[in-house]
Amino acid sequence: MSGHSKWSTIKRQKGAKDAARGAIFTRLGNALAIAARSGTDPETNFTLRLAIDKAKAANMPLDNIKRSIDRVKDKESASLEEIFYEGYGPGGVAIIAQTMTDNINRTYPEVKLAFSKHGGNIAEKGAVQYLFNFRGVITLRGNNEQNLLLALDSGALDVIEEDDKLIVITNSNDLAKVRDKLRENNLEILEAELGYLPINTIQIANQETADKIIRLLNALDEIDEVVNTFTNFEIEDNLLREN
Repeated sequence: MSGHSKWSTIKRQKGAKDAARGAIFTRLGNALAIAARSGTDPETNFTLRLAIDKAKAANMPLDNIKRSIDRVKDKESASLEEIFYEGYGPGGVAIIAQTMTDNINRTYPEVKLAFSKHGGNIAEKGAVQYLFNFRGVITLRGNNEQNLLLALDSGALDVIEEDDKLIVITNSNDLAKVRDKLRENNLEILEAELGYLPINTIQIANQETADKIIRLLNALDEIDEVVNTFTNFEIEDNLLREN
């Protein structure tokens, strides 16, 4: 299916390594603070519910989660901004970097340097976003026929089989409804989030280009203010290696 980038799989596989870094709690805390601006009750603020679930999945202590939400009352939280940077990487792949920052003058140069240092270039707003759809993505444990049928019947746009998991794609406005229906059917949800899925993907068959792309994405991921990256490449498994 178009719209499911190999980078999504790589990010999940490296999630445990990222969770060991202290910066992960800073990122999650900023996401909680920004989400809480639309309401501090997760029952009525679905974006906050997603942020809380993600924080819990990373073993963020409950006290830290509460303090992050309470920051909505602080001036520190008011200075946080969610900014999306767009650009191109090696092989012409499109990349969107989602950031949460209290200092654009610090974050923009770091993002720009990551692009330029690793064979890419940062672009104007809107330059690549049109190549993506804003969707809900739910990851389920258990790739079997029963789970697949239940997922397809949940109101999803599509379901992708991936190893021992199912990736459920929804309209952004339907994410909460589909997730709740999957839970009612006792399916184990590993992750649920909103993000940008490519409309079409670019196939990368060259090892050197594949390595350059992964190095660029890893460099972006090392920036504390970058909370997520979205791209449109596909790489064969035999080209994946540590960078």
